[in-house]
Amino acid sequence: MGDINLNRNHLDRLLTDSAGTHAAPYQQAFAELAGTHRGRPAAEILPLLSRAADRALLGFSRADLHEQAQAISGDRPYLLRATAI
Repeated sequence: MGDINLNRNHLDRLLTDSAGTHAAPYQQAFAELAGTHRGRPAAEILPLLSRAADRALLGFSRADLHEQAQAISGDRPYLLRATAI
């Protein structure tokens, strides 16, 4: 499970929201990668997740991104605890 703190004014960076103004919400990128890269090696998924996090302007740790990549690779759920500050 990962944790991220996020300014409440920037929730659209993380969550797909039709009213949001951010062009690259991470939730959407994660879902797309989970759909297209399920079962692929985590090492292949990790740089894609890293780029998605960078585009969304989110500061995930390398360890969190690695856990996410492993979850996609193993077709397992990933729990992310987001705190709006």
